[in-house]
Amino acid sequence: MSTVTRDQVEESIKQYIDPYLGIDLVSSKSVKNIVIDNGCVKVAVSLGFPANGYFEHLAAKLEEKITLLEGVSTAIIDVSSKIEAHTTQKGVKPINQVKNIIAVASGKGGVGKSTTAVNLAMALTVEGASVGILDADIYGPSQPRMLGVSSKPDSKDGKSLEPLVAHGVQSMSIGYLIDEETPMIWRGPMVTQALEQLLNDTNWVDIDYLIIDLPPGTGDVQLTLAQKVPVSGAVIVTTPQDIALLDARKALKMFEKVDVHVLGVIENMSIHLCSQCGHEEYIFGQGGGQAMSEQYEVDFLGALPLDKKIREEVDNGQPTVAVDPENRISQIYREIARHMAAKLSLRAKEYSAKFPNIVIQNN
Repeated sequence: MSTVTRDQVEESIKQYIDPYLGIDLVSSKSVKNIVIDNGCVKVAVSLGFPANGYFEHLAAKLEEKITLLEGVSTAIIDVSSKIEAHTTQKGVKPINQVKNIIAVASGKGGVGKSTTAVNLAMALTVEGASVGILDADIYGPSQPRMLGVSSKPDSKDGKSLEPLVAHGVQSMSIGYLIDEETPMIWRGPMVTQALEQLLNDTNWVDIDYLIIDLPPGTGDVQLTLAQKVPVSGAVIVTTPQDIALLDARKALKMFEKVDVHVLGVIENMSIHLCSQCGHEEYIFGQGGGQAMSEQYEVDFLGALPLDKKIREEVDNGQPTVAVDPENRISQIYREIARHMAAKLSLRAKEYSAKFPNIVIQNN
């Protein structure tokens, strides 16, 4: 009777290329343990990104590969995820209780960036992560409306703010502190100071991913983000339209210049599906986001349809993924969220937060 070896099991696992990581699970160091006992192979896999909706599929694929080996009677696959902090720009201190900050940006307004940001936050939550969202658009905060939150945040010590929680996501926005119709007539320095305070003076609780919904453009807020906020990665949202892609390219180049890693491009309003007849039409053009990602050698994270339900649901404070995490559109958001978090998981880990503080005292 032949006996299967650990090397054979690893080679079998290597045959499966993870669709989110783009490499096999052995090379990504996701295989944590292999136990072989009388033809029964037990494999422990720990992914570096949240993927609740993928665990079962992954386990089935690995079981299928391993049971093909001679001498294997059964394969038991245990899949879990553990999210670590990843490196940011040099010289920027980490935020307490926040492992990773992901900036969601667009060079141009009107491409659905805020809607994409809030649904990505919801998708990461459904996939098993602890998530927060910071509305960095001081002039036009939209997250309070999209999250369905109208109350003001508490301050237990008179200095810091408690995040408001909606649909399982912690959130903070200048919109919670002012009336919805009050215009913010502030100059640049006041805006950037407000952003810093909202980020640093909020008592975030054990956040795996803090999504920052940036205002459109490449101005003061974006520069402050690059210089003073530890950003693990950025995502560019665009539509296929040429005029939107022009500005999206500027946003991408801005992040490259300030040493913020771009995780990928999301194409929003990619295709319109008629609710009456089912006809598909590329209203804003076709393939622009994909072409842009290829041109700048960044990942294309996915394409979202133009669907009135997405707009209706965020207008009512019920983001699509929160309303029905299993429907077709929610599944697309969840796929994109997995791709985004998986790309981040491949980057170097940040260990500075784990180092003890050294205090020298004169006794």
